[in-house]
Amino acid sequence: MTSSPSPTPVTLGTDQARTRLHELTVIDVRTPAEYASGHLPGALNIPLDHIRRALPEIRDAAERGDVLVVCASGARSENACKLLAGQGIPTATLAGGTGAWAADGHDLQHPAACDTRAGWSMERQVRFTAGAVVLLGLLLGLLVHPAFQLLSAGIAGGLVFSALTDTCGMAVVLGKLPHNRPRAADLDAALAALRSR
Repeated sequence: MTSSPSPTPVTLGTDQARTRLHELTVIDVRTPAEYASGHLPGALNIPLDHIRRALPEIRDAAERGDVLVVCASGARSENACKLLAGQGIPTATLAGGTGAWAADGHDLQHPAACDTRAGWSMERQVRFTAGAVVLLGLLLGLLVHPAFQLLSAGIAGGLVFSALTDTCGMAVVLGKLPHNRPRAADLDAALAALRSR
């Protein structure tokens, strides 16, 4: 990885990342609940919507060594890498995210039992919410007024748009719920650990 004005993010395979894990600063951009469900050993949790706050620390870490950004599937980490590249910070993303890491037989680290805030992955939260809203729209359309079926149609349209653009507005909204937000102390601890690496 170079430190050009606008570096191109690099993609590492799981085996490449595993062999270099000891020399990488790993930043997990998933929600705290997803992070608690299992993360790469030594990864620091800085959720995607807090990356801008962490720019100085990430820049310092990138000047000291290579930074690997991870998420569940690679989509959010790719977005984070693009954001960081726009700030002149060279990073790499993990192909397939923690899902591919675990599928390839590599261990995931879990926080101590007293620190666990494990919950559903963002993908599972989106599937549940979308399904519940579609069912609610259909039920209200049958019992109250047919116009409520537009709610179901809106969710269907949103899912199609999400697939075409590889973005997810529902995930952004769900990420703002309290159970998906980092505790201030946890985020401060992750930033302090990032500064000390």
